[in-house]
Amino acid sequence: MTKPPLTILLCSPRGFCAGVVRAIDAVEQALKLYGPPVYVRHEIVHNRFVVDGLKAKGAIFVEELDEIPDTAAPVIFSAHGVPKSVPTAAQDRNFLAIDATCPLVTKVHREAEIHHRRGREVVLVGHARHPEVVGTMGQLPPGAVTLIETLEDARAFTPRDDQALAFVTQTTLSVDDTREIVECLRQRFPAIVGPHKEDICYATTNRQEAVKRVAPLVEAMIVVGAPNSSNSQRLREVAEREGCAVSDLVQRAADIDWSRFGAIASLGITAGASAPEVLVEEIIEAFAERYTVSVETVSTADESVFFPLPRQLRPDAAA
Repeated sequence: MTKPPLTILLCSPRGFCAGVVRAIDAVEQALKLYGPPVYVRHEIVHNRFVVDGLKAKGAIFVEELDEIPDTAAPVIFSAHGVPKSVPTAAQDRNFLAIDATCPLVTKVHREAEIHHRRGREVVLVGHARHPEVVGTMGQLPPGAVTLIETLEDARAFTPRDDQALAFVTQTTLSVDDTREIVECLRQRFPAIVGPHKEDICYATTNRQEAVKRVAPLVEAMIVVGAPNSSNSQRLREVAEREGCAVSDLVQRAADIDWSRFGAIASLGITAGASAPEVLVEEIIEAFAERYTVSVETVSTADESVFFPLPRQLRPDAAA
């Protein structure tokens, strides 16, 4: 039978961001310099394919430091960042600790610390229990940060002193949702102090803008990413909000629910910031088995951001 035609619009930018590349390279460079095992606290990035690939090379992933035996092997902190208690505990055990926190997450940590030192109550806009939020809240003493997750939270929030108030945000949020929350906070508390530069990172913003461009043009959208990836979940929500009738988050081609993609003639594909391009290609190939596929790229931004490796892993430090 003749396969039906399908136009695939590929969102660009998509996939790996500079912080993710740096984090993955940190694990691979540590394995190269020190040999296996290399311990990693939490998934280095939220993608099972990436994590499994690093496990095969000798990385051991743990959730807490007490799962690691006494060792001279490197212990790497994930791209999402960690509470201050974690580096302290690593130092107490004389671990060779390597911090692969994304520099844009570290920026948020520093902002929160500065606000606290200046006597401001800190509001963090983000999602409870996400590792990045846990790490940011853990930069300050208990009770110093109030988490705001929704517009309703922002409306209900009562500060200790509305003249000594500041906010920071998780880096992987929906740009539109966050704007609504921040506008509410600014309206209610005109003296609130915000970031000098937007906390939502360039990669999150760029990937959402590309989805906004493509979603109205297609009948369905696939976001390649993990269910525990905040920025991937936000991309699916953005596609849905922009009117795309079918918007699915899938990790691999094997996860596609084909019953949702029956008679479509157009499909958008993007990938979260921790999803490798090989998985995008795998999904295109899966559609090509069922449709006569033509692929077009829709680009909304050029990305040239680069972050150097953590200091201990740079060639000059190793030398």
